[in-house]
Amino acid sequence: MMTELLIRCGALTHLGLAAAGLLMPRVTGLWAEARTFTPFARGLFRTYYMFIGFCLVSFGIGTWFLAEHLADGSVLARAVCAFLAGFWILRVVAAVWLIDVSPFLTNVWYRIGYHTLNVVFSGLPLIYFWVAFKK
Repeated sequence: MMTELLIRCGALTHLGLAAAGLLMPRVTGLWAEARTFTPFARGLFRTYYMFIGFCLVSFGIGTWFLAEHLADGSVLARAVCAFLAGFWILRVVAAVWLIDVSPFLTNVWYRIGYHTLNVVFSGLPLIYFWVAFKK
């Protein structure tokens, strides 16, 4: 039961991150920045942006409705959870070492939000790693 609860918390977190992603372009001026790209790069960027949103929503809905199956310890359940753990580990690495958000942390609320997101990005791989490799 604890495993299913953790998985459902991860599911809600995915959906929350997708919702937060809808606000990010306004906060960062992302679409204005994208207008300076070539048409090809702008289209590619928007495609990637939508694809990531689709993945987050799919991960959230899938893990919510399949939490019981993901908690059962089957090979497929462990593989899916290991994939999700790896996905979020890569996102944490990108957040810490590849993406410089300092120009956007212009007030205390943005800084709190940024650090909260990093806690969330760190919590998701812990949840899915634990589920994938628990005995």
